[in-house]
Amino acid sequence: MPPAVPGDESSSISGQTICVTGAGGFIASWMVKLLLEKGYTVRGTLRNPDDPKNGHLKELEGAKERLTLVKVDLLDLNSVKQAVNGCHGVFHTASPVTDNPNWYCYGKAVAEQAAWEVAKEKGVDLVVVNPVLVLGPLLQPTINASTIHILKYLTGSAKTYANATQAYVHVRDVALAHILVYEKPSASGRYLCAESSLHRGELVEILAKYFPEYPIPTRCSDEKNPRVKPHIFSNKKLRDLGLEFTPVSQCLYETVKSLQEQGHLSVPKKED
Repeated sequence: MPPAVPGDESSSISGQTICVTGAGGFIASWMVKLLLEKGYTVRGTLRNPDDPKNGHLKELEGAKERLTLVKVDLLDLNSVKQAVNGCHGVFHTASPVTDNPNWYCYGKAVAEQAAWEVAKEKGVDLVVVNPVLVLGPLLQPTINASTIHILKYLTGSAKTYANATQAYVHVRDVALAHILVYEKPSASGRYLCAESSLHRGELVEILAKYFPEYPIPTRCSDEKNPRVKPHIFSNKKLRDLGLEFTPVSQCLYETVKSLQEQGHLSVPKKED
């Protein structure tokens, strides 16, 4: 991604077009939303722009004037070239990998490795943002995998919680991180995008505090071994660029409220 043009930010942004691959996804939808709000023109790639599940993109503020959705097969090089031609930057979020077996995580890793190799060979200004488990309000009508991670503790399908830890980050912060590293000429390398790490026990405690009306599990599935310690990490590189992370408790609250508002999670009736 090339750095932002020096000088007046508003004038430089108004003339820039950013391509966002997989624009209908959880993180990508937020990228499109925030880029439009900042005044960028956005070209979003989708497998099928006419699919109703992508309709939310057309409703975003500024979409009518500055959003174009194009059909792209990411496994077709010419298709990709046409999509990014004329763009000042590319936010690549899509992962065209098979589901059976699930190669998603491996696909992300080898895709980044390949990107660094090509960037070095071709002289591309590449910056990578590595988010942990991403939560927050849904813009798209469908539930994504990371949100299911929370939903199971609210519906009663999970009777216990695992003796495990997980790092979390708000989807808005992930989108902002991508924009920050694009706009900052000094940005380079890899950026770990994580707010905090929680044990599953801490996670369900937060959920129970805000939403006691749901059957949130209170017992760990592993009561024999000591509680697993949280991951240790640093998000200093992004904080130094100016990113202020959303507290994980607020992130969890907004996630559940979004699930309720979109009808993915029923709201228990209050007893008289």
